[in-house]
Amino acid sequence: MGSLVGHVAPGFGFFIIGLWHLFNQIKLHALHPNHYKSLPWFPTSKLRYLELFLIMGGSSLSIAMELFISPERHQPFDPDGTIPSNHLHNIEHSSMAMTFIVYAAFAIVLDRIGPKSQYGLTQLLGAMAFGQELLLFHLHSTDHMNVEGEFHLLLQIVILVTLTTILMGIGLPKSFLVSYIRSLSILFQGVWLIVMGFMLWTPKLIFKGCFMHLEEGHYVVRCMGEAALHRAKSLVNIQFSWYLIGTTIFAVSFYLFLLRIYNRNVKYRPLRKEEELEELEDVESHKKSKLDELKIHMHMGKAFAAVPIDVER
Repeated sequence: MGSLVGHVAPGFGFFIIGLWHLFNQIKLHALHPNHYKSLPWFPTSKLRYLELFLIMGGSSLSIAMELFISPERHQPFDPDGTIPSNHLHNIEHSSMAMTFIVYAAFAIVLDRIGPKSQYGLTQLLGAMAFGQELLLFHLHSTDHMNVEGEFHLLLQIVILVTLTTILMGIGLPKSFLVSYIRSLSILFQGVWLIVMGFMLWTPKLIFKGCFMHLEEGHYVVRCMGEAALHRAKSLVNIQFSWYLIGTTIFAVSFYLFLLRIYNRNVKYRPLRKEEELEELEDVESHKKSKLDELKIHMHMGKAFAAVPIDVER
């Protein structure tokens, strides 16, 4: 990270994985609405572990870019083996990528051992990966008090949603809504990383009153005065809300589109509230008891009518 490519590339990876999960969650729910159960990852027909291989490959490439590929990062360590201060953020980003490699590798091992029992533990490994990502972004060594800090603060909120839904999914594997939100948050994390990459490292897109400044070997956005900084942060928040609205529209439209494809013959009706259902059941029960009572009275009336009555004169 710390560059346009460093944000756009992993952002695209998160977007693809999130979209893949969103597609499979909706498809699974549409085909098996009464027997739905989420999966931590989804195999493909030709190569079962393609998703996990892509995660490991993308994470390995990210580590290589952080530590070795870029010219200014060809030597991430000092001659005495210590980490220089201007490379601390590179090590932090590499540590995030390493946790996703650990998740994907153990997900394959657990699946080979027993696919039926691997769900909870694999989810826990995923929670560990996103939890460490959240922690390292929150305690980032890079100065995130300016415009970049506002972008990262909003990113942390998205990661927190992902982490929360993963942990909820361990106990609620049959909840489509939990899995749907988890997949959508992963997709939106990718969207926001891509937006960050372009908005922070494209000179023409820098906010009015702000500029790019080279500090400790990488560029950061600085603003000229509190007014310009406040305006830039407000625009970041507005952008976040717009992209969130757009992603929500896409996700719901995607859901309706796939539902129409995979579940054409299912007819839906509006759901009643629990109180309305209980009230309806009470009314039906009351009607039934009244009907039974009426039948009893009619039967007794017939019985009395059949018995001769001796009246004394």
